[in-house]
Amino acid sequence: MKIGVPKEIKPQENRIGLTPDSVKVLISNGHQVLVENNGGFEAGFYNDQYKSVGAKIIDKAEDIFNDSDIIVKVKEPLSNEVNMIKENQIVFTYLHLAAAKELTEGLIKSKSVCIAYETVTDNTGRLPLLAPMSAVAGRMSIQAGAHSLEKNQKGRGLLLGGAPGVDPANVVILGGGVVGENAALIATGMKANVHIVDKSVERLEQLQKIFGDKIIPQHSDKIDLEKLVSDCDLLIGGVLIPGAEAPKLVTKDMIKKMKRGSVIVDVAIDQGGCVETSKPTTHANPTYIVDDVVHYCVANMPGGVPRTSTLALNKATIPFLSRLANDGYKKALLEDHNFLAGLNVHRGNVTHKAVADSFGHKFVTPQEAIS
Repeated sequence: MKIGVPKEIKPQENRIGLTPDSVKVLISNGHQVLVENNGGFEAGFYNDQYKSVGAKIIDKAEDIFNDSDIIVKVKEPLSNEVNMIKENQIVFTYLHLAAAKELTEGLIKSKSVCIAYETVTDNTGRLPLLAPMSAVAGRMSIQAGAHSLEKNQKGRGLLLGGAPGVDPANVVILGGGVVGENAALIATGMKANVHIVDKSVERLEQLQKIFGDKIIPQHSDKIDLEKLVSDCDLLIGGVLIPGAEAPKLVTKDMIKKMKRGSVIVDVAIDQGGCVETSKPTTHANPTYIVDDVVHYCVANMPGGVPRTSTLALNKATIPFLSRLANDGYKKALLEDHNFLAGLNVHRGNVTHKAVADSFGHKFVTPQEAIS
């Protein structure tokens, strides 16, 4: 198969779909790989490295889309990329369709085969292709939050870990999944006072075993969330419903009761955000203020550390991509129900229920669509 890797065009997105090592794996299996000129430059992967393992460097994205059987990206296609996607072409990337109506409609019209990293599952119900970037975003969320708390960033003027004789800042993490655990790892390391809110007693017990008394576990059904939010200095939004829009757990009224200069980092913004006042921002202009509360809502946080992110993502995706290329998408998906869960749109049909429900489309099961 011909596998195309266009340069990412989302603002401040410097990751790339494949590393040279991943290209080498695909070419060793008899496939051709087309990489856009300087597509990996900002992540520290250069044309010569791709050429040395057998990739062909292509000057124009249009030629990559036109000549490839599979398109491998990191972020969702933007409108001009959607217009280049061909019927029956396989698109393998993060899509986050439940919060993107226009993109969903465009992919339906393209009659392509769209497999989303973020809805591929494993036998434990986890999301192995989302996990690496959730880990990165979780760790970055505390860095971003700590920086945003500085006075010159319009924050409260607090050092997250306090100082001798000065109490540390209060951090509330909504969601104890991969984002939450990794946020807690950095926040506890910085000596902050850390609360983790989750609806699963079992998960909270797991986190308590990991962190001991460095965290305060909070069951979502047994807390006064409004008070917890109003008392915090840094709020991390890390909730996730696979493939669906994030629930709005923090309301506008709660925001009004937060301290002046407190900070929200809404990691769930890719799925619409879990805070009512959240709206997507970019690395170039990452924050804005609502009711004196600093909001950091960058929709591609891991893009700020593109080398780390690309390497971490490829370790997870290359086994799946190899199966797509070696076996064809029908065999690869039908023989693995976890991989099949990644199919969101198939030749004009919406094959992920949460996406269909979000926009009133008919849901067609992945098995039915493929057969």
